[in-house]
This record gives sequence, structure tokens and C-alpha cells, in this order.
Amino acid sequence: MSTDQNKELESSKVDFQNKKFINNPFPVYSELRKNDPVHRFLLPSGQFAWIVSRYEDAAEILQDSRFVTNSPYAGNEAGAGPPHQEIISRNLLSVNSEDHRRLRRLVQKAFTPRMIERLRGRIEEISKELLEIIQTKEKREMDLIEEYAFPLPIIVICEMLGVPVEDQDKFREWSNTIMEGVNNTEFNQKSDGAMALFVDYLHSLITKRRLDLQEDLISDLISVEEDGDVLSEQELYALVFVLIIAGHETTVNLIGNGMLALLNNPDQKQLLLDDPELIQPAIEEISRYDGPAEVSNVRWATEDVEFGGKHIQQGDMLFVSFSSANRDPQQFPDPDTFDITRKVNNHIAFGKGIHYCLGAPLARLEGEIAISALLRQMPNIQLKISEEFMDWRPGMIIRGLKELPVVF
Repeated sequence: MSTDQNKELESSKVDFQNKKFINNPFPVYSELRKNDPVHRFLLPSGQFAWIVSRYEDAAEILQDSRFVTNSPYAGNEAGAGPPHQEIISRNLLSVNSEDHRRLRRLVQKAFTPRMIERLRGRIEEISKELLEIIQTKEKREMDLIEEYAFPLPIIVICEMLGVPVEDQDKFREWSNTIMEGVNNTEFNQKSDGAMALFVDYLHSLITKRRLDLQEDLISDLISVEEDGDVLSEQELYALVFVLIIAGHETTVNLIGNGMLALLNNPDQKQLLLDDPELIQPAIEEISRYDGPAEVSNVRWATEDVEFGGKHIQQGDMLFVSFSSANRDPQQFPDPDTFDITRKVNNHIAFGKGIHYCLGAPLARLEGEIAISALLRQMPNIQLKISEEFMDWRPGMIIRGLKELPVVF
């Protein structure tokens, strides 16, 4: 057996569900980049899949039309999802080529950069309100995830969509439960139930809006039209699902992971305190260093492909590791160093190609405002416990902390 084969055999023992890996995957990804950059592994479902760890390979795969996010093979899995999964399946993350271009073109008419920038003032108000509540506590401590990073984006996205205030707690609970299922790459009974409640609620809300349009994003999506083309009912469900679930989760973890990186690197935190204008490059470095998504959503090979010295068969599942690609020393000098003044930062934390995250501008804006407001109000904020005692959310897709205890 060759040395290369030995290395591949050793790396095949990687357990992506292991708690040690979940808490700190970067040493393992470093070994994979060196020894087995296109690595075959076993999913909890019993299926085999590939994971790509080098930046150059990742960027290529994300733009390669031979690897698609929705295919005939997607439905061949045992227990392929909950009853309501089909209703939300035609979303921007899972459709390809012309279908994707059509949906993106329609959605962008309602989800414009100008509309997102108009939210700046309201996001600042929400940040301020949440921090004022926290600062009234007798104990000068909090769980930064539960009390700040989690509620802020769910309030923002619910207000954008026109979800009544009294229903926002439901959305928060459903979002968390559904993502736990998605993050473990297979739906469980609990996330199935949350999905059913979520879709039933959307049906009621969309029906009301069709009868009485308001100044909100759901009404805009109902009204959007181009050359006689409109969004179908199923597409409406799917798009709102992606905006709430994926958009919300991205921002929670951008804020949480970002604050952990700053608190673990007090010199960088001080740089940002001294020069608040560094917040934009800081958000980019947070996204690169420990971004909100660990791997891409699944791709399927539409034909046999020779890639990275491996034979990938038609129908094989494949993931791109954003966390690994964004620490590739071939692309980023000193990749394990957190540096908010990094000059060249072409990370792929929000994807690349046609499936580049539509909500990235909103996540960036919320991250900038939330972190800036927090440091301004609590400049002496510190970790309550060491990172080694913190728990990260299990699963492969989302990279985020269960909680982040801090004192201020």
C-alpha cells in the first residue's frame, strides 16, 4: 500500500460527529487539506459522501454545473424528510440553473440592497432595546446567544415579513428546532413537527396578505412580477422558509462566533474599540476565521467526475467545507491568526457562484450593528468561562455556540 493510500485510510477515521471535532474542527481540517483534500466519509444516515477542504477546490466545486443542489438522487434517501419538506423544497438553496436564475430575479425585485440599508435605523433601535434590558439586570452577566444574538435577527426578519409581534416567539422556537434537524443532516420527529406548524402558519399568513396587502416583504413577494411571471404558492413558502431559517441562523452565529473571536483576541477587540470604522473588515475576518456555516448544503454529482485525484460517481453526495477552505494557507497568510486589519480577504463564508447567499448583505449589516453597539455599551465585556468549557451545536452544517456566557 502506498504512503498516499495509508494517509487516506488514516483520515477515513475522521468522525465529524465527535464532540472534540465539533468544538474545534480546524486541526482535523488542516490534516485533511494536507493528506486527503477530497475525503470520503460516512454520514449518520449510513450514506457515504465527499467533503472538499481546500480553498481552490471548494471555489471550483461551488461553480461547477456538474454538482447540483437538487437532483433525482436527492429523494432516494431512506426516510427522505418530513411530509412538509416537499412544500419548501423549491427554494434558492436547492434549485439550479434556469430555475434558480428565475427565482433569484423575482426575489431580488423585493429584496434589494436599498431596502436592506433602510433597515439600518431599526436594527440599531432593536440592538439598543435589547442591551438596555440586559443592563437592567442585577448580575452583570448574560448568555450573549440567548439574550442578544438570537433575538435580534428573529425580530428583524419577522418585522420585515410582517409577522405580528405576538407570533415572533413561535418563529424563534420553530427556527431553532428545524435547524437542529437540518444541521444533523437528517430530519427527526421533533423538527418534522416544527416544520408542519411552520408551514401551516405560513399558509394562514399568506392567505391573509393576498386579501389585504401590507407594506411588508411577504406582500412584496406576493406582488412581485416580471414579464407575466410570478411566484407560485409553493415558491412563496420556500422563499419565506429560507429567509427565516437560513437568514436568521446565519446572523445568530455571525454575532456569536464574532464576539467569541474578539474576546479571545483582546488586542483585536481593542483595535475595534479604538477605531470603530474597522467594523466592516472585522465582519469579513469573523466570517473567514470562524464563519456561521461550517459546510455547504449538499451537492450531487450529475455524472462521473474525476476530481482531486478521486473518482466521484454519478449520484454521489458532496459537501464543501467553508471552515476549512477559509483557513487554507495557500489562500490566506497566517490563516489561524484572527486579524481584523487583513487586507485581502476573499473568503467563501457565504458561498460562491449562483447559490451565493442572498441574505449576506443583511447578515453583514446586522453583524456590524450588533457587535458595534455591544462594544460601545459594554467595552469591558469578557468571557465568563474559558472556550474549552463551551458547547458548540452538534451537526455539520451550522457552526455556532449553544451559549456564550459573558460578564460586563
